[in-house]
Amino acid sequence: MLKQSLTKSIASHRIFEGQMNEHDSLFGGQTLSWLDESASIAAHRFARRQLVTGSVDSMVYANPVLIGNALIYTRFVTGVGTKSMEVFTKLVGEDLDTGERYLAGYAFSTFVSTTTVPLPSLEYDEAEGQAIAAGYTKRRAINRQRRQEAQLISLD
Repeated sequence: MLKQSLTKSIASHRIFEGQMNEHDSLFGGQTLSWLDESASIAAHRFARRQLVTGSVDSMVYANPVLIGNALIYTRFVTGVGTKSMEVFTKLVGEDLDTGERYLAGYAFSTFVSTTTVPLPSLEYDEAEGQAIAAGYTKRRAINRQRRQEAQLISLD
């Protein structure tokens, strides 16, 4: 059994001009690229084996991130199945001139083990992680339904 806090990782990125969209805020594609990269670290810390991104289950953009600000990614594992796990990522923007921090967004991603060896169990040892993990079963059921619906999509 692995403690949830041991899966936590934090990274910061400074926002530069070349990363902006037409609304003068951070381009969502850049956000998603950093999200997948950073969430994979928490997943790999937990599994200690090869994984693939199964899905970005949801990405909520709460507030724009402006040029010159920083974007802080905090992520940790919030649920575990036999071969897959859910990683929660919180995105916090920081105005580096004032020190003000704000919720920029949050996301849930699923990572899948490439081996048949079952994943270890997870011990929830932090209040925030435990609160977020409380919704794991419901989110997993929604993801299962989405995968079933995807099988109906035609390639034509």
